[in-house]
Amino acid sequence: MTSNPEPIVQQVQHEFQNLLAYVMGPDARAQTAYTVELTLFRRLLALGAALLRLFFVTRAAVRPAEPVTAPDGTRLTSHDQRPTTDYSVFGKVCCARHYFTARGQEGRCPLDAELSLPAHCYSDLLREWAIYGTTDESYRESQTVLTRILGVPLSLQALETGVAEAGHDVTTFYEQPVVPTTTPPVGTILVVQADGKGVPMVQPPTESSAVRLAKGQKRTKKKAAVVTALSTMSPYQRTPQDVVAALLQDSSRPELVARPQPVGKALRATLAGKGNAMSLLAPRVAQREGPHIQQRVALTDGAEALQ
Repeated sequence: MTSNPEPIVQQVQHEFQNLLAYVMGPDARAQTAYTVELTLFRRLLALGAALLRLFFVTRAAVRPAEPVTAPDGTRLTSHDQRPTTDYSVFGKVCCARHYFTARGQEGRCPLDAELSLPAHCYSDLLREWAIYGTTDESYRESQTVLTRILGVPLSLQALETGVAEAGHDVTTFYEQPVVPTTTPPVGTILVVQADGKGVPMVQPPTESSAVRLAKGQKRTKKKAAVVTALSTMSPYQRTPQDVVAALLQDSSRPELVARPQPVGKALRATLAGKGNAMSLLAPRVAQREGPHIQQRVALTDGAEALQ
């Protein structure tokens, strides 16, 4: 594993010239837009991996300023350079950085803290992409997308671990004390909404599926989730005639001022039931309360528990 950036620079320059030759050379005339786009995307990812490694190698070449100390104040001495692997959106990137240790102490690599490298080998951007995908689809579907688009194979365990860690971050975020601000409040109407949504649950694969379902049987099963929304709004003054004209879509009605938009609208969903949803909503409503709130509106569907 070389720590000299010069070969990487030459590799990047050579690859860039090859890309220019690919899109401008005679062979490009026989290519379709799809094949050229896909080839450029893959080769640009490889070029990004080389540039990212160049960044790591350049930073790792600088010896950390001493003294380097352990959390208890023990001074650590330079030992060697330890390799590390970072799985980024560009693929696998490896480099070596300075390692400090002392007897009875856990070794440290100061560069890891300087670059805010995660404890796991997966970069923050890759984990963010993977976790974002798993909020709308199953782990396996997100895994397939990352493998097909980026060419980065992630295990299902890695995706599950990332989602679990992100869940702790969300809990920590909501547990932070509310810091009062001097920003004047916007909106005098406090609006709370609650509604039930059916969330399709991924079922374990079966050896064979029935060609025809029995009465009342469904191929997919859903679990009830409760979605709550919280926002403030400004009043929207209209006369009864304005309301009737809007309902009838009367083209001759006079133009009204623009309808106020929700301010600071926050959505939150839970699978833990209506009671849990309301218990989570109550403190958030309390944070929005204040002397500026003049009216309060609650919107729900026909579920008695929500009402």
